[in-house]
Amino acid sequence: MMIIVCQKLLKKLKINGIALFPFIFVSRPEDKKNKVLVNHEKIHLRQQLELLIIFFYIFYLAEYYYHLWKLKNPHLAYRNISFEKEAYANECNPDYLKKRTFWAFLQYR
Repeated sequence: MMIIVCQKLLKKLKINGIALFPFIFVSRPEDKKNKVLVNHEKIHLRQQLELLIIFFYIFYLAEYYYHLWKLKNPHLAYRNISFEKEAYANECNPDYLKKRTFWAFLQYR
């Protein structure tokens, strides 16, 4: 895993970090040391691996648009994606990935 600072693009998108296998992109140099943010993105990297990368993105977008249609709110749609629910629920636990079960995101549907 490599963490790359990508200030202009991520600030334009108004996000602090994004995991695009096998990289984690962060918006500021100091975010490389943000253990919670990095752990959140590492959880996404594991999810991506489990779904052979491409299926992660397909399911992620499908869930987002489903929730957007249902909730009519982009932020709530994002927060209701099972992958995000898992990552937010466990981002403060540095040992989570050591104990995480396969396809654990299904518990957050």
